[in-house]
Amino acid sequence: MKLPHIIGIIIIVVAIGVIVSTTKDVSTYVNFTEASKIAESGNNGEVHVVGKLKKDQIGKIIGMQYQPQIDPNYFSFILIDNKNQERKVVYSEPKPQDFETAEQIVIIGKVEGNDFKASKILMKCPSKYQDNKVQVPPQKQARL
Repeated sequence: MKLPHIIGIIIIVVAIGVIVSTTKDVSTYVNFTEASKIAESGNNGEVHVVGKLKKDQIGKIIGMQYQPQIDPNYFSFILIDNKNQERKVVYSEPKPQDFETAEQIVIIGKVEGNDFKASKILMKCPSKYQDNKVQVPPQKQARL
C-alpha cells in the first residue's frame, strides 16, 4: 500500500472512533415511566424529562422544598411529565433563579428509588420568549 492510502485509512478509523465515543453520551427525551424502565435495566445513563411544575388552582407550586439556611444544596419539587405522571425531583444544588416563573422544565438525570435525581435543570421562562413590542404614541401633525 502507498503512504496516502494508509493515512486515509487511519483518518477514517479515527473519525469512526470519535463518532462512536460521542454517541455513547447522547441522552434521550423520555417520560418518567421510560426513565424508570431504563434505571431498572441497569443502564446508568442520564435521560431528559420534560414537564411542568405541580401547581394548585391559584398557581402556587405544590411540593417544593428549599431551605437554604439548613441545606443550600438540597432542592426538591414535583414535576408532571408530558404523560401527566408526577414524580419528586431531587436536585443537589441551590434552587435556580426564577424557578417559580418557569413555563416548562427539562430535568437531566436518572431515577433513583422513587425519586428522580437531577444533575441539571433547564428552564423555559415565558419572559424570554414573549415579543417585546414598544407602543409608540401617535405623532401629532405638524402645522405649517
